[in-house]
Amino acid sequence: MNEEGSEKKDGMASGKPREEIHSNVVRAGKRTYFFDVKATKRNDYYLTITESKKRFGRDGKFFYEKHKLFLYKEDFDKFANSLNEVIEFIREANPQMIDPEDVPAEETESAGKEEVTADAKDFTNVEFEDLDDSSV
Repeated sequence: MNEEGSEKKDGMASGKPREEIHSNVVRAGKRTYFFDVKATKRNDYYLTITESKKRFGRDGKFFYEKHKLFLYKEDFDKFANSLNEVIEFIREANPQMIDPEDVPAEETESAGKEEVTADAKDFTNVEFEDLDDSSV
């Protein structure tokens, strides 16, 4: 393949990663978001947004699950306007919503105990002996 047709997946060309111009990191509970400004060969800037979550495999070892978006400058205004619009909608529709990861541990422990006792009566007690072994 010639240089123009070289692989460009994940911002790579000729085996070299694209230079990061600017980067912000947002840690949000179990997730981390990376906002990276990169440049094309023609020095046009674009944004990659990466969500990274720490996961555990069946073998007990951890790995990072990543989801990446590429946002190009011609879409910045539409993307920002739409994002602001849906965030404002959520804030107005659910002003009382609080992320449990943002609440101090003391509050979540006492609140969690109350919820369990209030909701426990709605569940049926199931014992493992009640399960049929033939379905395994």
